[in-house]
Order: sequence, then C-alpha cells, then structure tokens
Amino acid sequence: MRRWLAALLLIASPAFAEPLPQLKMLAEHAVDGMVGGNLSGLASCNGELWTVSDRDDALLYRLDTSAPVWKAEGQAIQVPPVPDSGLPFTLVSMAKAAALARGGSLDFEGVTCDAAGNRYLVSEGFAAVLQVPVTGAPNWLPLPKSVVQQAQASGLLHNFNAIFEGIAINPAGDQLWLAAEREKRGLLLVQREQGAWGCKGSCVILSEDGKETMPAQMGARKVSKDFSDISLFEGKLFTLERAAYQICRRDLTTGAVERCWSFADDALVPAKRYAQKYGLAEALVIDADGAWIGVDNNFGARADGEKRPIVWRFAAPKDGWSAKP
Repeated sequence: MRRWLAALLLIASPAFAEPLPQLKMLAEHAVDGMVGGNLSGLASCNGELWTVSDRDDALLYRLDTSAPVWKAEGQAIQVPPVPDSGLPFTLVSMAKAAALARGGSLDFEGVTCDAAGNRYLVSEGFAAVLQVPVTGAPNWLPLPKSVVQQAQASGLLHNFNAIFEGIAINPAGDQLWLAAEREKRGLLLVQREQGAWGCKGSCVILSEDGKETMPAQMGARKVSKDFSDISLFEGKLFTLERAAYQICRRDLTTGAVERCWSFADDALVPAKRYAQKYGLAEALVIDADGAWIGVDNNFGARADGEKRPIVWRFAAPKDGWSAKP
C-alpha cells in the first residue's frame, strides 16, 4: 500500500508543483526602423544592443536606445554564398520557396557576439552561422556537416521552420551553442580547436520531445516544448522557452535545467496581449541586472494597438540568476 501511494504521489506531483517565481517587468520599448519587422534575435556587444530580423537577409541592426522608443539603425552586410551545411535539400528548398512570399530566405533567427565585438548570426533556412567581424567581410563559419547530421540522428532539425532558433558564443569566440527550436527541441555545442570547428564526442548535448502547458492567460493549452533563443551568462546557458513564457538556467555541457523563472504575469497583462495563439518572445539577453526579451509580433497588433516589434526589460531575480532553487 505504501509503495502504491508513493507511486501515485510521484505521478501526480507535477500537478501540484510550486509555481515558478515571476520576473518583474521594468520597461518596454517599441522599435522603429526595422525594414522587415520581425525582430528575431538580440545581442549585447560591448555595451550596445544589436538585433536581426528573419525577413532581412542583408541587414544587421544596431539599436539606438537613447529614447523610450528605440531606433533600429540598419548596417548593410554583404552575405557570401551559403555553404552546404548538410541540411536536407527538401528543407532548404522549402525555405527558399517560403521566402518568395515573405522574404528572408536566410531566415536569421539569432545573433550573438564575442568579447572582440564580432557578431554571429544563425540562419534557420540553411542551418549555418554567419560571422560579421568588426573589420573585414562577413564569412560563413566552416562548421562540419556532422553538426546537422548528428542533430538529425538525435531527432532534431526534421521539420521546416523548426531548425536553429538561437545562438550563443563564449567571449573567446571558440565555443558555440545552437538551439534547435521544436519537435524535438535541443542544444548543440561546437568548438574550435587549432583553427578547425568540430565537436568533442557528440555535438548534441540535449534532445527532448514532449508537451508543456501554456500560461492560463493563453488558455493553458498543451503545445510542443520549444527554445526560441539562448544567452550565455556567468558560465551558464539561459534558454528562452516561448510557449511556457519562461527563462531557464542550464548546465553548459549537458543542457540540464537548474532553475526557471516565468515572465508570464507581466507580459500577458490584457493591454499587451496579441490575438495570435502562440508565444511571440524570440530574443534573449541575460546580464547581471536583468533580462532583455524581444518580441517578434509578425506585424500583428496587440490589444493596445501597438504593431511595432517590442523589447521588454525584466529585473533580475531578487536572489540573482545564479541562486539555487
């Protein structure tokens, strides 16, 4: 009887789990000047914020944050021909076909930078990473095809528009994390040694499937687990989990979750809600004082009529990002 009761409590325990601590929103900023809208990534580079749009293949944006409404200043980039990453022809062809209607065949979904200020953009359409150096011409990182091959062998990168959605690089610029979006979602680690990029053992450090429940404000629907961006801070990887409206701190080498925080309460007040029935948070930067979260609203208006991309500022947890649960 005791074993039966213990098993029953174990099965039922998720339903009675304590709610996640809520992050406090400090400010929000509409963003003007993005040609294609669709803010899809954020990076903090030596004190400046940069962003990308998944509809603009030839622009990288610096954000002028001097006023309450931010201005996106486009920097033209000359993108060289995309190398073969090993992504199947069918998925690449679908990305090219979709671009005819919506623009952005490269489908830039994330941006990050190293300590030197070099920017790195991840292309979902081609599963490739473009380096935009401080000086010199942009170039595609020579990542081995085994990155995509191992990801697919682990169940990742099989569905159109669900390829790489987030990117983070260490300050030295020789360790690169990539986030596979959904169905399955996962994390990959690629490293550069003696000038060559590769993986120590498996490129895939996390691969997982399953459903999670959206916040009550979104109808508490069951949807696929996802990652929509990642950020590196103080030796930990932070994942933006769009459907669940949460940020989670994870181990760098295993992807194991250590602690999570919700941003649902302040992000889903009635005036800030969109008619779209899924999460729209697509960009993340973690720093000592808080989190920047970017919203890709797909040109859709929210309840208060705002149609521009939005960046939210949340305060860091009271006990800090590194505190134990």
